[in-house]
Amino acid sequence: MMRAQLHCLCLLTLYLTAGYGQERKFSGPLKPMTFSIFEGQEPSQVIFQFKASPPAVTFKLTGETDGIFQIQPDGLLYHNKALDRETRAVHKLQVSTLDVYGATVEGPVPITIEVKDINDNRPTFLQPNYEGSVRQNSRPGKPFMYVNATDLDDPTTPNGQLIYEIIIQLPKINDVMYFQINNKTGAISLTLEGSRELDPIKNPSYRLVVSVKDMGGQNDHSFSDSTSVNIMVKENIWKAPEPVEIVENSTDPHPIKITQVQWNEPGAQYSLGEKEKLSTLPFSIDQEGGIYVTQPLDREEKDSYVFYAVAKDEMGKPLAFPLEIRVKVKDINDNPPTCPSAVTVFEVQENEDIGSNIGTFIGHDMDEENTANSVLVYKIVDQIPKLPKEGLFLVQTYSGVVQLAGQSLKKQDTPQYNLTIEVSDKDFKTLCHVEINVIDINDQIPIFEKSDYGNLTLAEDTAVGSTILTIRATDTDEPFTGSSKILYRIIQGDSEGRLGIDTDPHTNAGYVIIKKPLDFETVAVHNIVFQAENPEPLVSGVNYNTSSSAKFKLIVTDVNEAPQFSQRIYQAKVREDVAVGTKVGNVTAKDPENLDISYSLRDNTRGWLKIDPATGEIFTTAPLDREAESLYRVQVMATEVGEKEKRSKLLGGGSSQSSIASFHLTLLDVNDNPPRLAKEYTGLFLCHPLHQEGTLIFEVTDDDQRSFPSPHFSYSLVSESSRNDWEVSRVNGTHAKLSTKHTNFEEGLYSVPIRINDGGRPPLEGVVSLPVTFCTCVEGHCFQPAGHQPGMPTVGMAVGILLTTFLVIGIILAVVFIRIKKNEGKDTVESAQASEAQPLRN
Repeated sequence: MMRAQLHCLCLLTLYLTAGYGQERKFSGPLKPMTFSIFEGQEPSQVIFQFKASPPAVTFKLTGETDGIFQIQPDGLLYHNKALDRETRAVHKLQVSTLDVYGATVEGPVPITIEVKDINDNRPTFLQPNYEGSVRQNSRPGKPFMYVNATDLDDPTTPNGQLIYEIIIQLPKINDVMYFQINNKTGAISLTLEGSRELDPIKNPSYRLVVSVKDMGGQNDHSFSDSTSVNIMVKENIWKAPEPVEIVENSTDPHPIKITQVQWNEPGAQYSLGEKEKLSTLPFSIDQEGGIYVTQPLDREEKDSYVFYAVAKDEMGKPLAFPLEIRVKVKDINDNPPTCPSAVTVFEVQENEDIGSNIGTFIGHDMDEENTANSVLVYKIVDQIPKLPKEGLFLVQTYSGVVQLAGQSLKKQDTPQYNLTIEVSDKDFKTLCHVEINVIDINDQIPIFEKSDYGNLTLAEDTAVGSTILTIRATDTDEPFTGSSKILYRIIQGDSEGRLGIDTDPHTNAGYVIIKKPLDFETVAVHNIVFQAENPEPLVSGVNYNTSSSAKFKLIVTDVNEAPQFSQRIYQAKVREDVAVGTKVGNVTAKDPENLDISYSLRDNTRGWLKIDPATGEIFTTAPLDREAESLYRVQVMATEVGEKEKRSKLLGGGSSQSSIASFHLTLLDVNDNPPRLAKEYTGLFLCHPLHQEGTLIFEVTDDDQRSFPSPHFSYSLVSESSRNDWEVSRVNGTHAKLSTKHTNFEEGLYSVPIRINDGGRPPLEGVVSLPVTFCTCVEGHCFQPAGHQPGMPTVGMAVGILLTTFLVIGIILAVVFIRIKKNEGKDTVESAQASEAQPLRN
């Protein structure tokens, strides 16, 4: 009896210290309940104390007890062994209450015991050793093998969350990892360095040691395991094939397989990509990597092709870099030689020596150069006329050089010969026609019609392109040949090339024109010497003499030219706060006649600048203001001064010349404008009474140049009383927020003074007053009942004004009525007097 009491006392003590259940209550009536218990706890742990309702006197436990769970007659539920989640994660129990006769009073009621996991299982690799292989140059990041480990702990908790890591790589060259592992899946792939550097010749195999940890890889309280991974490096077979040669215009059935590519593993999807933009790519690839030409190729149309072979995985992602495929189209002799033109024309001078080269006849062949298919052979097969004999000409067999062979020619005997030249390659022959004209030799020099063309006076502003003189020489050689054509050039008196001469090809007349502007100040008198020559060289022993030259004097007269500025637009930059009198720029002009120049300003609308009339230096004359005008533009006039009147008379009268340039002054901003409200705020209101803190947004601006990326305005309240009621804060670069600090405001108008700092250099502050009205709101709008407003008359005043207005109107009407009556009486008397003065007429 004593032992039973002690046992009950121990259980009760245990129950009070260790029992738990839903809502952390240790006892209660019998009802469905769920309990969570960590596995591995010591036995004899109290779970819950159920209370029975009469007539129940005892409890009964059934279900998945596994000999672990028991219940005392008084309803004390406990377990007598440690729980194991890996054996059973959930125990389904039923509890019933019985009366003194053993009959069920209540139940069975379901009781669920959830066994909570603890980290009591070590992760284990499925294999102690793994074997794998990888091709060199495989795509980095693409898995080529996996390692797997298991953990009996709950995978939904950190206890069963496994993290993989490569801890050893052998060999490890230059401390660079060639392999990487997905820490969650165990997928092993190459790093970028491994993709580049793996070489089966240098290192055919690698050994990795891979570890796995539970608890999400945390070092504390985690278990781990490791395994060995042996990796063989295989040669990369994804290589560009050797260049392919295809004979053009093949008559074999197409498509024809020309080469092969292969990815390192089966299952790749192959395609071709273009390097050049072609209308049609005459190649295809099958899914075994075979590459085919799909149609006959023509080397003369395109002699080579470059394209790419691409290997992709089942998701359409490239497995590696594309391979470059090169195809050369091999030539066959399928093109006959062609003539350079319908008729090739050569000229030969009479009396030319035997063996002289007349010209080079070059045929064409579209077959591949520097091959037997394009080697051409030349032969003369006919000569017309055959006078004075046959065989007057010969042609070099391979070079095509045509030479004089038989004797010297005379133009008066035969002025023209026609040759037929056979051009052949190894399979084809073509006949071409050559015309040889015998021309007169250049044994006569051009002779000017006169040796002196006199003097010509021109103003220096004569237009470029003007024809100023026509010269003429004659040549008695054969007309319209290189021997009689005349070319004119100036050999003296025009070193700067201001003049040019154009020759009329029909008349040999020379037209002297102005190519560059004349300049009195540089050269006032040009003593010109003309030379007349033929394009064809003179024969030996004949030379040009004085008959082929003529002289001419060109006198250039001065013209009063305007000064010339060194540039059209002058630009300068200056801070807007520079002191008055600061030099901001300088302009320079030069007068072609070397007269003095006076500078002046035009369009100086704001009067900010002045210019030194002698030096061209520009100074400020008033404070500058970037906000008024950031780019100030004026015009600078340069005017001739000095011997103006004298020069004007000498040069034909007229006023002094002047020219204009622009001066642009960019004003750099200075922080000289305090911040202010962007607009006038008159309608800001908050609904009265406030139920929560109110907020109003207002915008701020600054007339200075905006800072980038946004202005840095800061805000504060001016008075202590305002700070008790309000607070102000920045929203963004241009807006701020005014908020109430409480809700105890009276209805009416509040003027809130706010200090705004622009954060400039130096910083400037502005104080603004923001009017805020607290008013009764109707449908979200401020409602103010009609009443006496400042500046508006009261009702009594309005009535008085109205009566006074009526009284004034009445007086005015009365005066007008009286004056009208007086005028009517006066008119009546005057009418009567007039009628008495006039006699009656029958």
